[in-house]
Amino acid sequence: MKIQRIFSFAKKDLKSILREPGNLFLVILFPVVLTVVFGISFGAIGSEQTTVYQIGLVNMDSGVNPEWSHTFTENLVHMEILKTHDYVDETAAQNDLVQGKIHGVIVIPELFGESCNSFVRSPEDPSSWVETTVELYLDSGSLFATQVIPPIVQQVLVSLVGGEQPASLSIPIQVGIPSLIDAEKLTMFDYMAPGIFPFAAIFLIMIVAQSFTVDREKGLLRRINTTPATPAEFMLGHTMSNMVMAIIQVALVFLMAFIIGYSSPAEKSGLVFAFVIVTVFALCCVGFGLITAAISKSPGAATGISFIFILPLMFLGTFVSVGFSSVTQAAGKFVPSYYVTDALTSLLLRGAPVTSSTVVLDFVVVLASSVVVLVVGVVLFEKYGNA
Repeated sequence: MKIQRIFSFAKKDLKSILREPGNLFLVILFPVVLTVVFGISFGAIGSEQTTVYQIGLVNMDSGVNPEWSHTFTENLVHMEILKTHDYVDETAAQNDLVQGKIHGVIVIPELFGESCNSFVRSPEDPSSWVETTVELYLDSGSLFATQVIPPIVQQVLVSLVGGEQPASLSIPIQVGIPSLIDAEKLTMFDYMAPGIFPFAAIFLIMIVAQSFTVDREKGLLRRINTTPATPAEFMLGHTMSNMVMAIIQVALVFLMAFIIGYSSPAEKSGLVFAFVIVTVFALCCVGFGLITAAISKSPGAATGISFIFILPLMFLGTFVSVGFSSVTQAAGKFVPSYYVTDALTSLLLRGAPVTSSTVVLDFVVVLASSVVVLVVGVVLFEKYGNA
């Protein structure tokens, strides 16, 4: 055994690895992307930032003691976890809540000030209190909002009228939470489903990349070049077949979800439009698959490189939640799957209409992204993938 020969073989293998772009992606970019995506998603990056919930405030208190409602509003503003927005009427606030623009709506009742005064005058005599209810409506599409916001509002109310008294102090102001009556019927799967539906389409990236690289490795692309068929026709045929497969996969995911008990307040039009959005997103995944195939020299390399696209789409887009840090939510807006999940959350959990501005905007972003990525994928594969 000669050391020189061993070093020669090692040198040869290193050169072959470095000369293939796909291997460089696997060796360098894949671990970088993997670490960064996991870090952003699970708090290593941006973990010091507090999640902020957007709250709409509707002040109906027009009594003789408006200072109480003003103080209550100021105390809510001082809570770092809440950001308040004033609304003139409840209808506008509820409309924004349905579209997911805010996480909750607080309606201060008309006799709020009188109720606070009645407690201050006779804290030990409940019979003299003026009973009122602060209505609280929460985003049924957010598991975290329904769990976090109510105790915060209750805490602010108790500290407002009772000062440093314990949180269990009995006060004449109650917190009504009608939205939780519906929310209690939802399971963890119901909350996760809008992020699960795009999964079937995301893994189409790997399937498309492997399919094209296998055809190239077998010499099929070279043989096609000797026929009247054009590369564009070949890719279009491949795209159509993969889209059919994607539609079947997405349909199976939707079907199985409802079979095992998924519940949604969405109307039939909302369910159909949700299916359409995921199908359009599948075109985007085909485009990423073509880009992967263009820079991959083998099916094995295509599998690894495809995860450079799969991981961000998966962790930053499909499991979007207000429980994540603001950095994660901001990063998610750069991946198309974020808008798919956002639209499906509005349609399937909040029961938003198809024509709502949030759903329409999400669909436009998904459609534009899919067209751009697909065109880029076709151009790159036609230029570099036929070799």
